[in-house]
Parts: sequence; C-alpha cells; structure tokens
Amino acid sequence: MIALYALMLFTAVRILLDLGNSPKALSCLVLAITLPVVGSIIYFTLGVNYRKRRIYSKKLKATNQLLLHIRQKFVTATEQLIARDAAQLGGHTELAELILRETQEPLSHNHVSLLNNGEEKFPAVLKDLESARQFIHIQYYIYENDGIGNQIKEVLIRKAGEGVKVRFIYDDFGSRRLTDNFLQEFKAGGVEVFPFYRVYWPFLASRINYRNHRKIIVIDGHTGYIGGINVSDRYINTLKNKQMYWRDVHVRIEGPAVWSLQYTFLADWNFCSRQQLNPDARLFPASKSPPAGMTELVQVVTSGPDFLRSGTMLSFFTAIAGASERIYLTSPYYIPNASISDALRKAALTGKDVRLLVPGKSDSGFTNAASRSYFQELLDCGVKFTGIKRVHSCKNAGSG
Repeated sequence: MIALYALMLFTAVRILLDLGNSPKALSCLVLAITLPVVGSIIYFTLGVNYRKRRIYSKKLKATNQLLLHIRQKFVTATEQLIARDAAQLGGHTELAELILRETQEPLSHNHVSLLNNGEEKFPAVLKDLESARQFIHIQYYIYENDGIGNQIKEVLIRKAGEGVKVRFIYDDFGSRRLTDNFLQEFKAGGVEVFPFYRVYWPFLASRINYRNHRKIIVIDGHTGYIGGINVSDRYINTLKNKQMYWRDVHVRIEGPAVWSLQYTFLADWNFCSRQQLNPDARLFPASKSPPAGMTELVQVVTSGPDFLRSGTMLSFFTAIAGASERIYLTSPYYIPNASISDALRKAALTGKDVRLLVPGKSDSGFTNAASRSYFQELLDCGVKFTGIKRVHSCKNAGSG
C-alpha cells in the first residue's frame, strides 16, 4: 500500500511539473489517482512532455543560433516603428509590444493579399514559384499526391533543374499518404526533401502529438505564404465532382515579414535535415526601399511545443482584452482555454459586439461536438454565433 501511494504521489508530482495548471494536467491527475498503476504506465509510456525536451533539444539549439544572428536588430527597428506609427496601430500598441518581447518577431510594412480557398491560393502560388530565381523553401503539414500536389511537384522539380535551390519539409504524419516513389521523384529531380520528426509507429501518441502543422512557402526571401490551406485537391471547390465545400484562408506576403517565415523554416530545416544552414545575405536579402503599396503592418507570431509559452494564445488574449468596439472571430475548432473564454465573455458582457463564425460541419465530428459544448455559456453572455452550412474546415497553421 505504501508503494502504491508513493507511485501515485510521484506520478502526480511529475504531471504537475510537466503540464502545470492545465485541463490536460487535471485529466492526467484523475487517471493517476483513481488508477495509480495503470495511470502511471499510461502517462510515462504515452505521455509527451518528458519526450518533448529530448525531441526538441536540437531544434532549440538551432533556433538559438539563428536568433543570435538575425533577431537582435529586429528589436530596435520594431521599437522605433511602434513609436513612429502609433496612430496606424491604433489601440494595438500593447499587442505589438507583447509579440516583440515574447517572440522577438519584428513589425514591418508589407503588402498583404488575402486568398480565400484553394481556388485563389494555388494559382497565385504556382505563379510565384515560376518566378523563383534563387531558392524556394516549402513546408506543409499535409501534402497529397493528387492533382495540385503533382502540379506543384512538377514546378519544383523544373525549378531545381534550372538551378534554383529547393528545400521541402513535409510532416511525416500529416503527409503519411505520400509514397516512397512520389518522394523519390522529388529527390531525383534535385529537390532536397526531409520529413518532420519521422513516425515509424503511427499509434505512438508521443510522436503524433508533436507534429508540425505549419504551412509556409518562402520564395527568394521576399515573397511568402502562410495560412490554413494545405496542398490537396480538397481545398479547390471548383473541381468537378466536389461533394463538400471547403472554406479556408491563406495569406500572401511581400516585404520584410517574410524574414520571419524564413527564420521559422530554417529552424525547422536544421532540426529535420541535421544540416546547419546559417543566415546570410542570400537567404535574408537586404530589404530595399518599400515600394508603393506596402502599407500593411505585419507581425508573424510563431509558437509551438518548442516555445516556453504560447505566443499565439497570449496574442489572442491581448487582442480580445484590448478590443474597444467589436471582436469578430472565426475558428474551425473552437475549443478555448479558460483565459480566452473568460476574455470573450467579459467583452460581450461589457457591451462589445462579439461574433463567432464556426463551421456548420467540420472534418471532425468529435471536435465539432466538443466545440458546441462551449456555445451556451457564450450565448448567455450575448455572443452572436453564425454557422457556415456545409463547410468542411481544416486546421490552421502552427506547430504542435
């Protein structure tokens, strides 16, 4: 009996140290206390936090090396920009300063294009890929061997043959349908290809949980793409025999903010490839005078298991808490933590116009049901809801 209590106490302490004060910690604690032996076996076998430190140790080292090279000058430049363009930032100065201090991500003027669905994204991507002269960096959680997947593959191989350096990262779980033959075509065509954290046994949660959901393209250091749309025909609603309408958004960026995407890609690349790509003038070309049209202020927020804190969550919380009139939020999977939920309820109760746009049908019935469990408490506070009928939504960008 003493040994049982000792095991229960040890497991509980380990859970609290690993997970802190979180809903996941509470679930693990209940399991460890009610079923000490079974709970301990499950946590230490399938638990992820103790593995995370080992998994990401090399990535953190690579990230810090890059940080020393290119991030320090961002801080001063961004502080000057915040002071100079306070009027354009409006009430979001605090948000910009939070992102700068939390992730050291720069704020800069750029040209931004919002691309709705695959039918707007993929033609723009193909056009920009064709224009590449120096390098193409491409990273996706889901990349499929279908129509658009093969179109992009053909362009990448052709550009590699023209002397453009092409580097490609795919997530080994999200892109698990890619065959060895498909990947071999990339390699034979001169494209460098690496999986993010290879999965040998798909049922092992420790590796499935720490996937890379990023969707990044960087072309010659001045044009970039980021958003929620993976590489798959399912996102193209104009295709014949399409049975489900898929609503998602991607962003095309021209300007200094592309450096943030490049930095994130290189940190992931050094982790996946075990190479050591260091920043240089070719990968981070000196910015020219901003051409006409680069008026949008952009800050890229990067977060994931390899960060001490969730910069994305803190940014959302700060933006919601600082709203003066309205909050319009859209999410494919609305499963907030307590802070975000409290901030939305507080905003609605204090007279802000709070609206939440959610899919009428998502690609996960279980997640859809979980999301709806939060709706009533928001409705009671005056939050307005709209559900997009027949929408098949996807996961947004990010690592985790």
